[in-house]
Amino acid sequence: MATGVRTEWLEYGLGAMNRNAPSIGQGENASGDNLHSLGHVDAWDSDTPLDSDEVEIPFFSEVELSAGNGFNSVLDIATHKLRFNVSTLDKAGVSPDSVACCKVTGDSMEPVLPNGSTVGLDISQTRILDGKMYAIEHGGMLRVKYLYRLPFNGIRIRSANPDLDDEELNGESTQDVRIIGRVFWYSVLL
Repeated sequence: MATGVRTEWLEYGLGAMNRNAPSIGQGENASGDNLHSLGHVDAWDSDTPLDSDEVEIPFFSEVELSAGNGFNSVLDIATHKLRFNVSTLDKAGVSPDSVACCKVTGDSMEPVLPNGSTVGLDISQTRILDGKMYAIEHGGMLRVKYLYRLPFNGIRIRSANPDLDDEELNGESTQDVRIIGRVFWYSVLL
C-alpha cells in the first residue's frame, strides 16, 4: 500500500481509490451509483400507449432469417411490434417507415448473432456497402450475411463463423440475390 491505493479498489473496484478519500458504500462506484441496479425499467404490452419519443416497428415473428442454410419464405405480415426510441433510429440514420425486425436462426453468424437473435433492418438500404450486414433473399432462401462488392458486379457473401467459407457470385448468379435491407441493430440474449 506504498502508493496509497486501497486493496479493495484494486481487486474489486469498490470504494475510494485512495486511503484518505471518503469511503463509498459497497456496491457503489465513485459517482455513488449502485452497481447492482440497472435503473428504472418500464414494462409494457400491446395495450400500453406509446410515449411521444417512441415508435412501433413491425416484427415478423413468423419469418426467420437464416444464419445457416436458409429458409424458404419471404417477409409477409408482421404479427407483432417492437418499440424503438426515436433517438435510437435517428442515431442509426434510419427512418421509422423503413424499419422491419425479424429473428435469426442458425450458427453461421455466430459469435456476432447467436441463434435466436433479433435484427432490425433498414429496408431502404439495398445498395451494398462493403463489410456491412444485410438480410438477403438468395435463391428463395432468406439469409443474413456480410456482403462485399466484387468486380464485374459480383458479390461476396461472408458468414461471421470462421469455420465457414465465403461464397462468391458472379455474372447471372448475382441475379438470384435480392437485398431486403441492411442490418442496423440487433439484440442478443445469452
